[in-house]
Amino acid sequence: MTTPDHKSPAPDAPDPQFKDRVYRSPSGVAGGVLLLAIVGWLGIDALVTGDGRTPWMALAVLVFLGPLIVAFTLRPAVFANEARLRVRNPFRVILLPWGTVEGFKSGYSNEVYDKSGAKFQLWAVPVSLRARKRAARREAREEARGEGRGEGRGDAGNRRGGPPAMAAGPVRAQTDQIMDELRELLAARGKDARARGEVSVRWAYEIVGPAVVGAVLLVILVAVG
Repeated sequence: MTTPDHKSPAPDAPDPQFKDRVYRSPSGVAGGVLLLAIVGWLGIDALVTGDGRTPWMALAVLVFLGPLIVAFTLRPAVFANEARLRVRNPFRVILLPWGTVEGFKSGYSNEVYDKSGAKFQLWAVPVSLRARKRAARREAREEARGEGRGEGRGDAGNRRGGPPAMAAGPVRAQTDQIMDELRELLAARGKDARARGEVSVRWAYEIVGPAVVGAVLLVILVAVG
C-alpha cells in the first residue's frame, strides 16, 4: 500500500545520459487490450442499436469502465534511468530520484520505499508465485543434472568445448530479475550527486476524471429508473 501524498514536487532533474529502461507486465497489457475490445464492442453495439435509456447506460458504462481498464492494465509502468525512478501506477505517478530511494521489497507484491519510510507498490512488476515456483523447480532440475554429471552450474559445457547450456547463477522468475536490475541501479546511482532531489507524487487526473464522470452518470441513470 502507498502512503498519502506528503512531499513537494521534485526540482527539474538533469537530463539522463541514456534512455529510460521501461518495465511493464506483458500479460497485463494483453489482458487490457482484450478487455477494451470486448467492452468497446458491446458498448458501441448498445449505443447504435439500443432503445430508450440503453444508449445512455452504455455510454456511462464506457466512460466509467474504459479509464479503469486502462488504469489497471495498460497504464502501469516503471521507468528507470541514471537519475531517477518513475513509477506510473493506476492513479498516481511517483518520481523518486535515486538518492531518495532506500530500497526495494519483494513479498506478495513488489514495492519501493524511500528514506522517509514511505512505500509505493510497483503495479507494473507484479509478483507471480507460480513463476517463482516454476523457476525453483527448473533450478532444482539443473542442479540435479549437474550433480549427476559431476558438473557445477558453471560447467554446463560439454567436454568437446561446447558453449555452456546455462549461465552460472540461480534461476529467477522474470519479475524477480527486474527487481534485481532495479537494485543494481540503486547501488550504482544511489550516492550520485546528480541523483538528488525530492519525491514527487502526482494524481492521474486524466484517469480519475473520466471515471468519476462515468460513475456519476451511471448513478443518475440508475436512480431515475
